[in-house]
Amino acid sequence: MGESKSLGLYLASRLADTAGIQIQSVAIGWQVYDLTRDPLDLGWVGLAQFLPVLLLSLPGGQLADRFDRKWIVAFTQLGYALGALALAFASQHGTAPIFLVLVGLGTLRAFKSPASSALVPWIVEAPRLPRAIALSSTTYQIGTIAGPAAGGLIYAAGGPTTAYVVAMIFQGLACALTIALRAKRPPRVVSDEGAWRRLLGGMRFVWDSKVLLGAISLDLFAVLLGGAVALLPIFARDVLHVGEAGLGALRAAPAVGATLVAIGLAARPITHRAGTLMLACVAVFGAATIVFGLSESFWLSLGALVVLGGADMISVVIRQSLIQLWTPDDMRGRVAAVSFLFIGASNELGELESGVTAKLLGTVRAVVLGGVGTLVITGAWAAMFGELRRVDALEPE
Repeated sequence: MGESKSLGLYLASRLADTAGIQIQSVAIGWQVYDLTRDPLDLGWVGLAQFLPVLLLSLPGGQLADRFDRKWIVAFTQLGYALGALALAFASQHGTAPIFLVLVGLGTLRAFKSPASSALVPWIVEAPRLPRAIALSSTTYQIGTIAGPAAGGLIYAAGGPTTAYVVAMIFQGLACALTIALRAKRPPRVVSDEGAWRRLLGGMRFVWDSKVLLGAISLDLFAVLLGGAVALLPIFARDVLHVGEAGLGALRAAPAVGATLVAIGLAARPITHRAGTLMLACVAVFGAATIVFGLSESFWLSLGALVVLGGADMISVVIRQSLIQLWTPDDMRGRVAAVSFLFIGASNELGELESGVTAKLLGTVRAVVLGGVGTLVITGAWAAMFGELRRVDALEPE
């Protein structure tokens, strides 16, 4: 099996996996709110899945560096399929069983994400890795756009149980595709480090590499402060007055921008001035956030979100490429776990920060302040992490 075929199987698996998760997420959110009519329960949905990630991401990264990543991904996808089936039964008995299943899904996610991210270098050679990462990001964005739409239609037509069964089918397909691909596992590097030192090896490696530390922490704080997406329902209803249909368009806009940019990066990968480009794109992300916060025009807001998503995608591709290319293979799982933990924290905490700030200062001020904060962070990181600013090619020289 050639490299291109294995990459195609990986991308198809990622698309099925993402679509299944998105369909399942839509069903969970709608059903939980239908059962309780308490918006706070939607927060518990995210927390139930995030806490296992917080506690288990580092062990998940260590596992990805010690065992075959392909089979870790396949087994966790199978676990997701069984989890969707469990949700179909749990949904008949109130919210408590649903939250228990969500904790299990969060546990699987903590082990799947580092292994999946670190699997790509086993499929393609280093020179083609940035393009493969761009294609993987494109596939993810397509699933993120199509999955929620499909989930809503399936839920409306057949209810939550049908949505969970369809999610199970998608996850089962993803598992089969992963098993079918061929990954070239390098010889395992035997380490005499103690278990605790191995567990923290990813943290230590990132701390010692100022390029990776700068890239990961920049994304952490930028997303933490620029969390406008969490407040979209308020903008759709109270600021732009576009209702539910407008909210759907606003939610899709960042993914549309990210998809268009990812397709472009797959055709023309980044070859020069990668560090400067990453910093510039985070600044564009902050500026687009400010424009969105100040806009009272639906179309201007939509355009700002498209730009925001596109700028974020460039930053994501550069960061992921640096993580894969600047990290030895025996460390990739643990370093991917650190990145996943930081980015997961920024998404969850960013939503919390946006909600608290909006309550204290007002929605528009919260978003504008977040965009200004992102610009300040970008300038500070450009000054503090000269190594990141000076990175030219994505591969280390």
